[in-house]
Amino acid sequence: MDLDEVADRLYALTPSEFTAARTAEARAAKDAGDARLSREIARLRKPTVSAWAVNRLAREHPAELAELLDVGERLRAAWQEQDADALAELTQRRGEVSAKVGRLARQETDLSAAAGTEVDQTLDAALVDEGAAAEVRQGRLVKPLQYSGFAPAPITRAPATRRKKSAEQEAAQARAREEAEAAKARERQEAQAAHQEWLQELGAARGEHDERAEKVARLEKKLAKARKKLDEARQRLEVTQREERHARQRLERLDGLKS
Repeated sequence: MDLDEVADRLYALTPSEFTAARTAEARAAKDAGDARLSREIARLRKPTVSAWAVNRLAREHPAELAELLDVGERLRAAWQEQDADALAELTQRRGEVSAKVGRLARQETDLSAAAGTEVDQTLDAALVDEGAAAEVRQGRLVKPLQYSGFAPAPITRAPATRRKKSAEQEAAQARAREEAEAAKARERQEAQAAHQEWLQELGAARGEHDERAEKVARLEKKLAKARKKLDEARQRLEVTQREERHARQRLERLDGLKS
């Protein structure tokens, strides 16, 4: 058993199943004598609902996800080559494939509107960023992804006026502010989710500690009784040995008088 094998099992589970399964896997590794692996397993973070929904795509809809990531790869290549025609075609294809994969992510899951938006943002990040694509393909996300760079888009060849540039700058600044606010909100949500997770861990650890402490107390009580009985048995043995010795010596004296 190694960390990759365990991680694949854990990130295939729903978030509600993750914590208990992680604790069981860590305990199994510790019982097997691999304390290092046990610690590594314990450090694996529970995925958010949106991250789990994307992880599920990697396992249950690999062909559709591969199609999306292939479009992203071709889109990045077209952007690098400044191929306006290819960018226009791939941008349209991107919308179609993204919509299809987004619908698959929502099937058989009860995603909130916020979680659905995070799924879409994660898929967009995988389309335009090679590193994000690799993370999505692996299927072990713990939180949604977001790309903050420049996304590939069709090249416009028309000269821009100063007014247009100014409007674009204002729009870019507004988007930057919105993204910063959204990032701050997501960071708080992640911190809150992490706190809740560790609160659950604390409750589980406290319950296990109390259970084992109670068991030890019962065993110590039984041990005290056993020690008392052992002392009584030892005293009886000493008395019996002494009386047997006295009886034997008396018998030997009487036998000596007869002879």
